[in-house]
Amino acid sequence: MIATVPSATLLGVEGRPVVVEVHVSNGIPGFTVVGLPDAACRESRDRVRASLLSSGLTWPLRRVTVNLAPSGVRKGGPGLDLPIAVALLVASGDLAPDLVAHTAFVGELGLDGSLRPVPGMVPLVDVLTARAVVVPTACAGEAALVGRHRVRGASSLRGVVDALRGDGPWDDVPAPAEAPPPAAPGDLADVRGQRVAR
Repeated sequence: MIATVPSATLLGVEGRPVVVEVHVSNGIPGFTVVGLPDAACRESRDRVRASLLSSGLTWPLRRVTVNLAPSGVRKGGPGLDLPIAVALLVASGDLAPDLVAHTAFVGELGLDGSLRPVPGMVPLVDVLTARAVVVPTACAGEAALVGRHRVRGASSLRGVVDALRGDGPWDDVPAPAEAPPPAAPGDLADVRGQRVAR
């Protein structure tokens, strides 16, 4: 079975949309990541496996192929762990496809199943076109700054699965912080030394 989940990765400081495709088939058990992944993306195999097992979820003893599309764009960072895990659960039949429809996922997984924050959350969420986005609770406030998506926070992979199934609530998303007041204009009297420049 094939599952597709939207996500994003950083290229420099700009976000790039990524479609995570997972295919689970019969054959010698294995896990392959294709689509120009960097070392952190290739290592997601071990993080996703440990996270699923630590969360009480099943790891399919089948052949798993993960494609990070578009294949011509370099993918970097651990922020694709969560979408890979969710797509794997859908492809293996543990989650119904309609539960993740119109929802994007961004987040790093710990070996214990915890969700860790990802740097650059604003540009990552900004390029997503899904109606909702699931992110680690620690950076949900940052993701909410974009303002175009329904932001859902979770602190663990088990929490994401339970909330998607309706067995538990999403974590509260903090309101975006207000912008600080503008700074008072500078005064040359505050500059010490630099007589020639003043």
